[in-house]
Order: sequence, then C-alpha cells, then structure tokens
Amino acid sequence: MNLNKVQIRLTTQEDFKTIYTVEKLAFGYEKEAQLTLELLNDKTARPFISLLAFYKTQAIGHILFTRAYLNGIVGDPLIHILAPLAVIPEFQKKGIGGLLIQKGIKKLKLMDSELCFVLGHINYYPKHGFINDAQQFGFPAPYPIPENVKDAWMVQELREGRITSLNGKILCSEELNKPKHWRE
Repeated sequence: MNLNKVQIRLTTQEDFKTIYTVEKLAFGYEKEAQLTLELLNDKTARPFISLLAFYKTQAIGHILFTRAYLNGIVGDPLIHILAPLAVIPEFQKKGIGGLLIQKGIKKLKLMDSELCFVLGHINYYPKHGFINDAQQFGFPAPYPIPENVKDAWMVQELREGRITSLNGKILCSEELNKPKHWRE
C-alpha cells in the first residue's frame, strides 16, 4: 500500500459518526468507540488532537490525543495522552497507525505540548518515539500498572529536557480518568 495515497485531516463534529464506525470496526466492539465519543465531548480533554485517515474516500483510521494533567493541576505544563488509536482490520499492519501517530505528534509539538503518554503495546509504540515504563522517570499512571506490564505505560518527550525537568502523577480528563479504562 502506498502511504502517500493516505489523507489525514483534523476531525470536526460532523465526523463523529465516522469516528465511531472506525473505532468499532478496529476494535470489534463498541467500548472504545463509545469512549472516543465521550472524550470528544469532555471539556476537560481539551485541547485535543483528533485525526482521521482516509484511503480514497474511505475512513480507515482514527487517533485521539487528549489533555492530561500533571499532579491534577490545571494549566502548565500542557501534556497529552494518546488513546485510542484505531485502524480498521483490512488496513492494519500497513503503516497507517504509525502515520497517524507521526502526524499527531507533529501537531502536539505545534501547540507546545510538552509530553505525551500512552498505555499500549510494548513493542509497537517505542517504534514511534515512546519510551517504556514512564514511571521510571517519575510519571506514575492514573491507576497502578501491574509490575509485569509496567513497560506498557510510556512517555514521549515533545520538548527537549521535559522528561528530566518534570515529574508527577498523570491524571487524565474526567472521562478517561475512570478506573474502568485502566483495567484489563
């Protein structure tokens, strides 16, 4: 597949039905799709970056980066969490997810976000700049991450020196900060 033929753009409210469909198809159930719509309507998740990927006219992927908070403090520093990343099954393992991450990170840097976190696959996200075990840098997750999967809680520095100059517990927007989203 030629990634140059994939178009990625910021989403609008008119895209919510399309986003829901992409999320549902990608995950095979509605939980992530519903969470995504809740996050898009959560005022504490702003400013966020929401991107849709298209191949020809078909929506094939979506990524969402929502506002997170260091020690629960509103204001500086501006940090984000990536959740969720979705690519519909027939387009998975073709580089679409990586393209969405790359475009999203670029937009986060333009808005002066300083750090980005993700709870995800320990071999996939480091290929896109994330460092395993964010807690080792002083950034515990909103809820305890079991020792055997601690590497799944990751961070990416968006402004040089931020991993070493900042630390504190990460809290998410009201919707994402619910315990049910942090359990297997």
